[in-house]
Amino acid sequence: MGETDGDQGSGGRATARTDRKGMTMRGIDRPPAEAYDVGVLDLDGVIYVGHDPVPGAAGALEKARASGMRLAFATNNASRTPSATAALLGDVGVPAAAEDVVTSAQAAARLLAERLPAGAKVLVVGGMGLRHALRAAGLRPVSVAADKPAAVVQGYSPGLSYDLLAEGSQAVAAGAVFVASNGDTTIPGRGGSIRPGNGALVQVIRTATGVDPIITGKPELPLHRETILRTGAQRPLIVGDRLDTDIEGANNGGADSLLVLTGVTDPGTLLAAPPQRRPTYVSADLNGLLIPHPEVRRDGTAYACGGWTVSADLDLAGEGDPMDGLRALCAAVWDSGDVERGERALAELF
Repeated sequence: MGETDGDQGSGGRATARTDRKGMTMRGIDRPPAEAYDVGVLDLDGVIYVGHDPVPGAAGALEKARASGMRLAFATNNASRTPSATAALLGDVGVPAAAEDVVTSAQAAARLLAERLPAGAKVLVVGGMGLRHALRAAGLRPVSVAADKPAAVVQGYSPGLSYDLLAEGSQAVAAGAVFVASNGDTTIPGRGGSIRPGNGALVQVIRTATGVDPIITGKPELPLHRETILRTGAQRPLIVGDRLDTDIEGANNGGADSLLVLTGVTDPGTLLAAPPQRRPTYVSADLNGLLIPHPEVRRDGTAYACGGWTVSADLDLAGEGDPMDGLRALCAAVWDSGDVERGERALAELF
């Protein structure tokens, strides 16, 4: 496994490790909140779960801001306006203004505004978040195919009706551009339940018309681009709990990422992550913004991080911060490809 030293452009040294199977995690010798100019945070599973705040999240973000990191909040949820999302963040103890929020609806509106003339009609299969974003981009939201819209944009809305899906299908079949705010097939429900997300609902129009939508939310590039344009970030750090949206989206955009384990991803899932879904850093929670992350060192056939060592046979030994053990174990498993044995070693940590 080769090593290269990479400067984050901030005075903090980060060590990148790569091999033919893809990146492993890095070490960084200063807190990420000091090394990156903008933290781009996912919401559900990172700052709150459902309507409940993640313990310690608000305090960690307050300290990150005090360290000089600007915070932006990027969400695939297209149903809420930025103002409504900012209010929700305030309710869980994280002060935010509407301009701090970046949504997949805004990314969809920008994509369409760059393709269509000002004032073009767009049929909205979704909620107020999409309508608000389209108007802000100089486009005209409509609700029926008889208005001959130039495009159809679909986003999650709990009250989505058959009639509106039928109108969207009719317009797409007639040649309207089809855009979806995100492709998440599920969303978290109360009590850990799973509910259909926009990616599942999009299948109605896709199946009826045979047309695949252009998707603007994570992990696709339009939301990442929207975030960079709105924040002016030079060294963004993407923070999230999902490998398939937050982390893959960061990798698609060429940005570093921090995975937190307060949401849907557990250590076993991280061990099995393919290269495109591997984070730069991992932490139990948002306090990972406030501490250095030790480098995984390779010593012969063993991997070491902090007080933990993983042998070539994926035997884990040591003591100290379990996150250090997880970092070493990820490096070993990602090199060997032996996920099953790595999962058995997790019992030493969690």
